[in-house]
Amino acid sequence: MDIDVQSFAVANLLRRPVPVETGGFVAGFDPATTSPFINYATPVPDARPTDRDVTALVEAFRERGLTPRLEFAPDAAPAVEPALRRAGFTTEAVHEYLVCTPATLAMPAAGDRPAVLRAVEAPATDEDYEAIDAALSEAFEGAFASSPEGAARLRRTQENGGAVRFVRAPGGGCAGAASCSAPAVGTSELAGVGTRPAYRGRGIAASVTAALAEAMFVRGARSVWLEYSGEGSRRVYERVGFLPRGTRLYVRLEG
Repeated sequence: MDIDVQSFAVANLLRRPVPVETGGFVAGFDPATTSPFINYATPVPDARPTDRDVTALVEAFRERGLTPRLEFAPDAAPAVEPALRRAGFTTEAVHEYLVCTPATLAMPAAGDRPAVLRAVEAPATDEDYEAIDAALSEAFEGAFASSPEGAARLRRTQENGGAVRFVRAPGGGCAGAASCSAPAVGTSELAGVGTRPAYRGRGIAASVTAALAEAMFVRGARSVWLEYSGEGSRRVYERVGFLPRGTRLYVRLEG
């Protein structure tokens, strides 16, 4: 599965507004934001970069005023991590990823959550996208600010072959949501699963996660993968059919 996940990471970064291919790496840049979580790079599977290749990659970030940063499955390109370490890259995080297939997907029962929060919807209006972006900002405790650009990125995801799903709050707006990138090489990444604090513990994360996986399988994906932030979220994802399959490494170059 590491090769599939890494091949997807390459394909997904090539969809960025400004993709750059250099020395066995693909960097994806979005001029609308300086966020390191959107502007980053990944190696092609089995890449064997030289020190000069790494220097060229770093320069692609520096000339844009961005912090050099990579996300990748190290087992899919074993020669990459040593080359990055020689250049001074340090570990930001190591995340386990989970994978769901049509055979493992388990849709939550409607009776598992209050009736007012059962319906999972696809956004249809600008107001829906704005509400989702604001809800995710709140869910992630301000790690990013809600913005017109954030709402626009969600819309692009939905309109360009991916999917966004949310649960509408009883009083209006969004209680919780997530998104899934358009499938590539038979798989898709599910990300940004967030529930506003007032609505946690009501099955929203499980509902949107399962709905997104189902949507990708309908579109022909053989698998959907995601990363989790803690044991609580891991249990939520495992209940709807996501199982451990490997790890991804996050590194950056400071200074």
